[in-house]
Parts: sequence; structure tokens; C-alpha cells
Amino acid sequence: MNWITNYVRPKINSLFSRREVPENLWTKCPECGTMLFHRELAENLNVCSNCDHHMAITPRDRFKALFDGGIFVEVKVPEPLADPLQFKDQKRYPERMKSAQKATGEKEAMLVAEGEVLRTPIVAAAQNFAFMGGSMGMYVGNAFVAGARRAVELKRPFVVFAAAGGARMQEGILSLMQMPRTTVAIEMLKEAGLPYVVVLTHPTTGGVTASYAMLGDVQIAEPNALICFAGPRVIEQTIREKLPEGFQRAEYLLDHGMLDRVTHRKNLRDELVTILRMLTNLPPAIKGDLPPADPQPIEEPEAPAA
Repeated sequence: MNWITNYVRPKINSLFSRREVPENLWTKCPECGTMLFHRELAENLNVCSNCDHHMAITPRDRFKALFDGGIFVEVKVPEPLADPLQFKDQKRYPERMKSAQKATGEKEAMLVAEGEVLRTPIVAAAQNFAFMGGSMGMYVGNAFVAGARRAVELKRPFVVFAAAGGARMQEGILSLMQMPRTTVAIEMLKEAGLPYVVVLTHPTTGGVTASYAMLGDVQIAEPNALICFAGPRVIEQTIREKLPEGFQRAEYLLDHGMLDRVTHRKNLRDELVTILRMLTNLPPAIKGDLPPADPQPIEEPEAPAA
């Protein structure tokens, strides 16, 4: 037995030929347990191809799929005080913010943008549940107001994609003050005669549900989204009774008149455009990247002289 041939050489070869496999190639569906290839999942807008479960999607990815060509311009949001209450629990508030920013790559829990959807100009805002549970603090309030003001300035509809665990406890009463602030901003839109459409995603709870998330001219939800103020477990523990099947889910709320539509994420873009163009008295959208045909007749070329 040759020790160098049988052991050392194969060991060296394995070190040089080893291929590193990325850890994020597959995602497990939390609903049905199917392993989904990350590229196929992204192309399917983070919807499980097996059970149609709608997973979380970041505001930036949502806007890339929503706006024409994935092109949008971010709306500038005024900066609030960084740590107004000097709040500290297990960590200081600024440390939690830095951790959330590093994990998500975003500045805060709401992204506001303007652009066109099937040639329909809109202003849109979307919450990121991965950023401290999408919690509503002063920045989110500033972002919502900035989006509403931009919509009034440009005379465009305002669309909000809500996803939140409620108000941000690290900002205390200052976070709760965003509820009336956002309500006043919605009144600005109504006075300007501009549509305000809300898309409720999983989950939308707490102070967000108690304010701007339920004040839309049209209320749309993604399938099986949890939409509530207090969660089902809290209610069950309070009333000590078993809740109905699907309680506080999108389909249940639709059946009980709280929502106008429950729409699959694949169909949401077309449905939003249809609703917005109806509300703004615009003709139906023309699909495709090419402009509409020129109605003027094409001049015939002159025949060459004999």
C-alpha cells in the first residue's frame, strides 16, 4: 500500500476540486414544505408554485415587478430624530436600527417611489416586514406623508402596499401619532380628487390596520393574508372560545364585507391598472412596450416617372 498515492494525493485533489455550494439556492415553502429553487421562486414573485402560498417580497423587488421595465424613482423622505426617547431594552434602539439596515439593505421600513404601471403614472409606497416587522415609526409616517404630497403635486393616484406588525414600540407615543398624521394625508388626497388604493399583504396588523391600511377607496388583499388589529391568539385567550376557520384572513374578510378584492400577486398589476384608470377616467391600458398605433393614414409613395 502506497501511503502517498492512496491517501495524500486524493486528499490534495479533493481540496482543489471542492466546489462551494451557495446556501441560498433553495427556499422551503413555510406552508407546504416544498423546496423551491430561488431563481424560479423570484420569477414567480415569491409565490410557491406548488401551493400558491404568497411569501414575503421586499418593496424593491415588488416595485421592479410593478413598474414598467422595473424603472422607478424614489421619493425623498424627511429624516426624523434618530432616537427621540433614548430607548433601550436588550439593545439600544440605534443598534437595532443598524442591525435591521444591515440585514435588509434598506434605510427604513417603507419605500416610496413614483413611476408608470402599463403607462399609468402613480406614486406607490410599500412596507418591508423584514425591517423590524415593518413597524410604523416616525420615518414611516414621514414616508407616507411624503408619498401623499408627491401624489397631490403630480396629480397621480397613491397606492400603498401594507405589511406591518403595528406601531414601533421603541418610539412610544411618537409612533402612535403617525396614525392621525397618515389619516390627514389621506384627506389631502380626497380633497384633490385622487384615488387612494391599499393592497394588504401578510401580515397587516396593529396600528397600521387601525389607520391608513383600512382607509382606501379600494381595499385589495393578497390571498390568505392575515389582516387584523389584535391577533387570533390574543382574541382566543381573551374570549376563551375557538375562533372560526380562517378568521382574520383575507378571504374571511372579503366574505364579511371588509375588503373589495382578494387578488393573486401575478394578477395584481393588471387589476391595479384597471381600477386606477377607471377611477381617473382614463381609457383602458394598452399592453406592450410599443406606443399605440398612429391613427393618421400612411402616405403612399409616388410612382416613379415612366
